Amino acid sequence: MSDTKYTYAVARIRALEVSLFSDAFIEQLLACRNAEQVLQSVIEKGWGGMDAGNDAEAVLKCEEEKAWAVIRDVAPDMRVFDVLSYPKLYHNLKAAVKEVYAGMKNPAMFYDDCPIPGEEMYRIIENRDFARLPGNMGRTAQEALDLLLHTGDGQLCDIMIDRAALDAIEEAGRQSGEKIIADYADTTVAIADIKIAVRSQKTGKDADFMRNAMAECESISRDQLIRAALSGAEEIARYLEGTSYAGGAESLRESPSAFERWCDNRMIETLKSQKYETFSVGPLLAYLVARETEIRTVRIILTGKQNGFSDDAIRERIREMYV
Repeated sequence: MSDTKYTYAVARIRALEVSLFSDAFIEQLLACRNAEQVLQSVIEKGWGGMDAGNDAEAVLKCEEEKAWAVIRDVAPDMRVFDVLSYPKLYHNLKAAVKEVYAGMKNPAMFYDDCPIPGEEMYRIIENRDFARLPGNMGRTAQEALDLLLHTGDGQLCDIMIDRAALDAIEEAGRQSGEKIIADYADTTVAIADIKIAVRSQKTGKDADFMRNAMAECESISRDQLIRAALSGAEEIARYLEGTSYAGGAESLRESPSAFERWCDNRMIETLKSQKYETFSVGPLLAYLVARETEIRTVRIILTGKQNGFSDDAIRERIREMYV
């Protein structure tokens, strides 16, 4: 297909970008006295819907569904967005495996705005119908369920499924045929690996644990990252200084929340170049990530206000906006 296949989709996205929240609007939300005012402010911007009412979680979920509905409506090929749907898809797998093992079902544990909604995923696992799952997911599901049935080790089950999700994201990026998607997937995996290294260093996990939890990717060396984690937090920062994640070293020295914020901001910065693209999938990916970022940021502000955090404490956790 020619590059023009994305022209209509990008034009639609450009029209929608004007309604994305700016950093200035996020500051207005921070200035609200309480969570109710924050929620009212975003509802006045068109967030939520008739069914969501004034239920904060329902409003946020509604916005996630709206963002994906836009992409489904305009994208010529949804397969390139697998990298973004896999986190929810594998979350559903993890929840279904655990609930089938425990002999219970809680619909609130699942996402429905992904390729295999919660109810369907639960039935697949319950019926051991693993062949219905895409790619290597069926094998992962069977191994995770067998592991849980034989050991009852929920943490090991989580590690197995989370690692499989990272492998699937990296593979989907490579298979997409789109450089921006491949870069996004690789960055997603690298940041997950760095977070695993940081947590493992703090909790004294060994090299085998980290090797089982981390996925291979292009932009960092898993083995070097593991060696750094075994030598201490400062060594992780030093290793990062020699990679494309050098900017994260200083935030890592500051605090875990500062590092997480830096990771999200770096992704947004990487995608800002897509504002000037017209003939590629990039602007669609950037719009979807921008929407997910603003939804996450509103959730952080709401939670902070509900728990009585100071504005400065909340500001430390909020993300840079795309616009």
